[in-house]
Amino acid sequence: MPARAFSLLPPRHGLARVLSKAGLASRTVAAAWVRAGRVSVNGRVVRDPEHPVRVGLDAVAVDGRPLAVAERVYLALNKPRGLITTADDEQGRDTVYRCLEGAGLPWVAPVGRLDQASEGLLLFTNDPGWAAAITDPRRGPDKTYHVQVAGVPDEAVLAAMQDGLEDRGERLSAKAVRLLRSGGRTAWLEVVLDEGRNRQIRRLAAAAGFPVRRLVRVAIGGLVLGALPKGAWRYLEAREVAALRG
Repeated sequence: MPARAFSLLPPRHGLARVLSKAGLASRTVAAAWVRAGRVSVNGRVVRDPEHPVRVGLDAVAVDGRPLAVAERVYLALNKPRGLITTADDEQGRDTVYRCLEGAGLPWVAPVGRLDQASEGLLLFTNDPGWAAAITDPRRGPDKTYHVQVAGVPDEAVLAAMQDGLEDRGERLSAKAVRLLRSGGRTAWLEVVLDEGRNRQIRRLAAAAGFPVRRLVRVAIGGLVLGALPKGAWRYLEAREVAALRG
């Protein structure tokens, strides 16, 4: 039997993906660049975002400039309530990028999401591999939230939220739930998630009979929001970036 031949060439990837992985733009924006004729491969303009490219072998250029990996940037933002976690909102609502205006940053994308009514720690980066590690549902870091609910749940309710409750045919649960403090009509809970389903905490609390009044993400893994002012952002330190990667 003849020996199997192994290729030493790097694998092919779609052109828009290659531009995004280099940290230059989102894949959607990169695809628009390609369709507009701004990108060439080996000296020839290519208009197909899925055109196969071998990174390191094929010469890719954007607006005539050779492709270079952008300097990796890692940010933490204290997201205010009312902002949409997207680059461009079809309804014209303010987005989280309002907080980054005028900073002279390269393209960065949110790592995961916080819905419009939620607040707190939101990460940004132009490193897709790092972002994927943070959002991985099996190996990514836990996310910790402080949640104000209507009413004061007892220990039985907290245990039920942790064990799991049904919502529209889906079983929702939290890794940990505990009471932080309570008043006469509301209570603050600490909720830890090791997965991220759509509006998971809001749905879980509502299923328990205690609707959410306010939701603040206070930590991702060992990275805490701390005293970062609302609407402000900061660069992550190298040790923080490494620790979140796991």
